[in-house]
Amino acid sequence: MSLDYRRLGSTGTRVSELCFGTWRFGRKSSGVLETDEEEAHELLDAFEERGGNFIDTANVYGNPNGTSEEYIGNWLAERDREDYVLASKVYFPFDEDNPNGRGLSRTHIRNQIEGTLDRLDTDYLDLYYIHRWDEETPIEETLGALNGLVEEGKVNYLGASSMASWQLTKALWKSDVNDYARFDVTQPLFHAGYYEDVKDYLDVCGDQDIAICPYSPLAGGFLTGKYERADPDDPSKYVAPDGARGSFDERFERFYVSERGWKVLDEVRAVADEVDASPAQVALRWLMDYPEATVVPIVGARTTDQLDENVGAADVDISTDQWERITNARYDEDGKRWGH
Repeated sequence: MSLDYRRLGSTGTRVSELCFGTWRFGRKSSGVLETDEEEAHELLDAFEERGGNFIDTANVYGNPNGTSEEYIGNWLAERDREDYVLASKVYFPFDEDNPNGRGLSRTHIRNQIEGTLDRLDTDYLDLYYIHRWDEETPIEETLGALNGLVEEGKVNYLGASSMASWQLTKALWKSDVNDYARFDVTQPLFHAGYYEDVKDYLDVCGDQDIAICPYSPLAGGFLTGKYERADPDDPSKYVAPDGARGSFDERFERFYVSERGWKVLDEVRAVADEVDASPAQVALRWLMDYPEATVVPIVGARTTDQLDENVGAADVDISTDQWERITNARYDEDGKRWGH
């Protein structure tokens, strides 16, 4: 079981087929630490052993902010930095008491890149995302600040997370007319049950040869197949295993559970049976085989067993017909999209 590598969009950098997401590192949920530093290092070791070289974090991951970056930096201290592709992000408040400690102003970007580099114990980032679109800061200011980081060698490539297609298009245009480095990678919410909702966005990425690194590629765990309907007439009712996200996160139903979701999950399960794989592996493979652009899903894991299941997607083959069956499962017999 080993990951292969693919070019990251139009860049010359090659990354593993899956990216390891570290948002759980140092994160406390109801006062309980989800992944401590020892566990984080064990997961990073396992990811590396399976061929992984692409690691995603953010300045606000962990409690307190920056803990995830610190865990990764301590792990990297005993390794060759050049062997890994590191991504981090900027936007959210790092210091709640500082009125300039948030957003995408030149001041905040400059302050946060220094903190991120220090915590990661490196002098450069391979990829720096804007975590959200900033409605208060002119995009020209943001892009100019980011371009400066590229020119200074502190950042190799730029990325954009969670924005509308028109915002991405505007940012690309502003970069081109000002001769700034442009976004090479995007990080949208994108999974097998959430496709046409972001189709315009994906089309922009395909046309501009921008890599797509979807977060929540398994719909918060819904597409792993561990959830079951509780009422065939009410798609919002479900049974969740103890400890699963849907058993405690009140946002889970609003984000992921719908008639459309169940139809897609049914097809994912059917294909999984046909190819002798798990639903999670098929859902990841569906993303990895997206034909219009390079897609590198971001996967998380609490245990090495979960990581192994995710990495196993690299060994799964689904046919074009099977891919289209999953894609089309969100539509009824009249070609209308199932409700949320």
